[in-house]
Amino acid sequence: MSSVIVIGGGAAGMMAAYAAAECGHKVLLIEKNEKLGKKLFITGKGRCNVTNACETDKLFENIVSNPKFLYSAFYDFDNRQLMDLIEKAGCPLKVERGERVFPVSDHSYDIIAAMERLMRQKGVEVHIHTAVREVLTADGKIMGVLLTDGRKMAADAVILATGGLSYPTTGATGDGHRMAGQLGHTQKECTPALVPMEIKELWCSQLQGLSLKNVTLTMACGKKKVWQGFGEMLFTHFGISGPLVLSASSYYNKCKDKDTVTVTIDLKPALTAEQLDKRILREFEQNPNKQLKNVIGSLYPSKLTPVMIDLSGIGGERKVHEITRQERERITAVTKGLMMHVSGLRDYTEAIITQGGIKVKEVNPSTMESKLVKGLYFAGELLDLDAVTGGFNLQIAWSTGHLAGSSIPDTGEDRIDE
Repeated sequence: MSSVIVIGGGAAGMMAAYAAAECGHKVLLIEKNEKLGKKLFITGKGRCNVTNACETDKLFENIVSNPKFLYSAFYDFDNRQLMDLIEKAGCPLKVERGERVFPVSDHSYDIIAAMERLMRQKGVEVHIHTAVREVLTADGKIMGVLLTDGRKMAADAVILATGGLSYPTTGATGDGHRMAGQLGHTQKECTPALVPMEIKELWCSQLQGLSLKNVTLTMACGKKKVWQGFGEMLFTHFGISGPLVLSASSYYNKCKDKDTVTVTIDLKPALTAEQLDKRILREFEQNPNKQLKNVIGSLYPSKLTPVMIDLSGIGGERKVHEITRQERERITAVTKGLMMHVSGLRDYTEAIITQGGIKVKEVNPSTMESKLVKGLYFAGELLDLDAVTGGFNLQIAWSTGHLAGSSIPDTGEDRIDE
């Protein structure tokens, strides 16, 4: 039996503690907040999109940073194994649109409660309201941790699972990055990800509150397309948000020249430009003496109609029989290509995850153990790993946590003490 200390009681930390205890180790989970899973509690608007039910090989296609690093983690503990474990722990799950998985109750607390039951069953000792100041080492090997109250706790292995910098109200302050840095680890610069975008166009704020469904969003850096997706988005007072936008935001920092980043919305992706033009022509032929503003509204939500008329450059008072083919084609073009210029991203208070973190080249992908310090393991958002929306980021946390916890060797010692 080895003595294991897990720092951080989020998804990755709870899974790491469970996996280590299941392997027979004596495990202590340390969480500085007043309860476990504080960030998990607010994910998915409180419903907790716990994972995605796609095929395992499809998981990799939705990873933005370092997908190859996750090969061992995903195949050690994939989405199906996670779903089976949580349901056996008393929390039934359901699969919704886009293969997103939620608890049947629609309450994230039930996921947290399931993980707490699993840890109790395996004898994990949990300390809340407890903060770690430093991870202790000697001769390149883990010795334990030093708490902020001055106590030292010995351990054979330490798993850092403190999360990133997003949602600072949940206690995300970069403690893990600091502790890893003290031990010689380096990190890729951290930036907000899965976060709303700010838009330069003033007309965007006029659409505040408007939600668009079944549209295609394309993000480009100059002339180069960097991401495309189909789904929902939302206009806000500062720009745009919603699932499509959040996923696209993860690719924003991949663009070297951010001044050239644009987002283009295809409002009618089910129609080709030619098909859309024929539909518009049919509307015009049926209502030849009506004004454009009273005919074109059939294509858009009412709030969007005046903006689209302005962008097409055709007066809304014009009778449709007066509109030329070239003008009609402008309507088609703006409908299939509503372009906005991105001025930046919102900050960590609105970001779902952190992009960047501990460089994965310094971590063994087969075990999640540090290549620099023997007995030090990493899991979750602390690492330079991130994905688009849909439950994939939580799967990263579950999988890396499970691999870290189950990879700790048995030293035959029992060293946790206060």
